[in-house]
Amino acid sequence: MKYRVFVDGNAGTTGLQIGERLSLRQDIEVLTIKNELRKDIDERRRLLNEADVAFLCLPDDAARESASLVTNPNTIVIDASTAHRTLPGWTYGLPELSSQQREAIAHAKRIAVPGCHATGFVLLVRPLTDAGLLGPDYPLTCHSVTGYSGGGHKLIDAYHAGEGAGRGMEAARHYALGLQHKHLPEMRLHGGLERTPLFTPIIGNFERGMAVAVPLHLDTLSKKTTLKDLHEVYTGRYGQSRFVTVMPLGETSLPEAGYFDPTACNGTNRAEIFVFGNNEQALLICRLDNLGKGASGAALQCMNIALGIGEATGLE
Repeated sequence: MKYRVFVDGNAGTTGLQIGERLSLRQDIEVLTIKNELRKDIDERRRLLNEADVAFLCLPDDAARESASLVTNPNTIVIDASTAHRTLPGWTYGLPELSSQQREAIAHAKRIAVPGCHATGFVLLVRPLTDAGLLGPDYPLTCHSVTGYSGGGHKLIDAYHAGEGAGRGMEAARHYALGLQHKHLPEMRLHGGLERTPLFTPIIGNFERGMAVAVPLHLDTLSKKTTLKDLHEVYTGRYGQSRFVTVMPLGETSLPEAGYFDPTACNGTNRAEIFVFGNNEQALLICRLDNLGKGASGAALQCMNIALGIGEATGLE
């Protein structure tokens, strides 16, 4: 049996990545739209409703419009935009969120793929709030270093040309300086928090890959906690996970002690959890490919679960 899949927004960064992966699969028939009809609402409506799975790889407003066009009760809609990640009626597409989340995705018809920064943050924070180590009002700080591909085609082109936003590209640069990044609502909600974290994203001179870091003072946690305790919380949560790996405690997990490579998961759907620090402080880091587990890989993982086929199909 072949599943019919339509990618609405197949020319964008995430859409292209999904399309490339789907083209290698024998169990998928990709429904295509002619270039001249890409903005034709009737043609898009037809393809969206003919599909078993419709991926929305669009800006938020366009994703809302496309979702409203789907009237076929059997079509599974998987939205890669920010539009639906905190809305009732949409299932958050992070199977590792909790022991119930994979089952929820398996029965969902509306799935919102997490943002890349949010994926790393939630994978780090949610196990700690569930364990009672972080209270919902804990004043968390998060720093995230990411490759420039997260900015889409315009930023990729600017970096490649060294023009516009790509000028000065040899230096890492902070952005979202007003502390209002679009991933914050899902980071707060799905992290199990009531207080919005202080989030400072940084863009680096590399195309893809990211490292999401959360620092903690151990004496501010709800219970007396050591680095080993934190590590055990993560191994308990992710020890049987297919795509989330808890790395050895401390700097022994690094090939070159003292330096962390945010690109080591590139080209995979893998996320890696690290616990560093000392007796007083902890540095928690999640490493992932912002175009893999942070976007297209996560979307396809959700598709596999929702269709009831092998979760890793086409991802390894």
